[in-house]
Amino acid sequence: MIRPRLSSTIERRLLVNYRVDPSVAAALLPAPLRPRLVRGQAVAGICLLRIGGVRPGWAPAATGLTSENAAHRISVEWDGPDGVECGVYIPRRDTASRLNAFAGGRIYPGEHGRADFTVREEADAVRVAFATRDGEVEVDATVEPAEELHGSGLFRDLAEASEFFRLGSRGLSPNAGGTHLDVLELSTDAWKVTAGRPRTVRSSFFEDPGRFPPGSAVLDSALVMRGVAADWSQGAPFRVGAPFRVGARDASPLRSPGCG
Repeated sequence: MIRPRLSSTIERRLLVNYRVDPSVAAALLPAPLRPRLVRGQAVAGICLLRIGGVRPGWAPAATGLTSENAAHRISVEWDGPDGVECGVYIPRRDTASRLNAFAGGRIYPGEHGRADFTVREEADAVRVAFATRDGEVEVDATVEPAEELHGSGLFRDLAEASEFFRLGSRGLSPNAGGTHLDVLELSTDAWKVTAGRPRTVRSSFFEDPGRFPPGSAVLDSALVMRGVAADWSQGAPFRVGAPFRVGARDASPLRSPGCG
């Protein structure tokens, strides 16, 4: 299967972050993944992404497509051949694009469900809401811009949060075959995030008591990315089912050369 490198522009990316009880997060992960901890907490969240100009790397930007997308994520790490590696485990991806839903898992990594999005962009806030067509997930998030990252229990400041997510550029998501995870890696020479402040966030995924017992997932912070040129490339399929190693590392302060 040929999966070309894709070029794009991240027109708007909201990272809405939760701090999660590590044992609860671990129960949602396939072995050998384990939660990547910051100050004793697992990090999970929702990525709300409008991506434009998506096309094969050799094609002109004018031919690219634009779509609204969402991914539920848990920051993870694992033991690689050269030490600890990291990324994000994505239990589900959803999109407004029929093409993305068709191509994901076939032409490029990452299967997508279909969802209907409502987006409102204003000077003082961005609202992104969506409902999946299978009825499983509803999200309604409003994020306002902020000068600094305040009130986070995970990150001391914007620089620390930015570096944490920059290092977790590999997305690993379930494949219908069940024997491996698809790997899609983001790369950019223009990484930049700014601080956001969650005004209101509702997520049926994180509010599901069967998945997250009360108090185990707490809204923490938000980050915003705009106007960033980015490429997306396929990684080698990640095999699951290897023995799980207990004892997740705490990633603060960021210190591992492979994972931060």
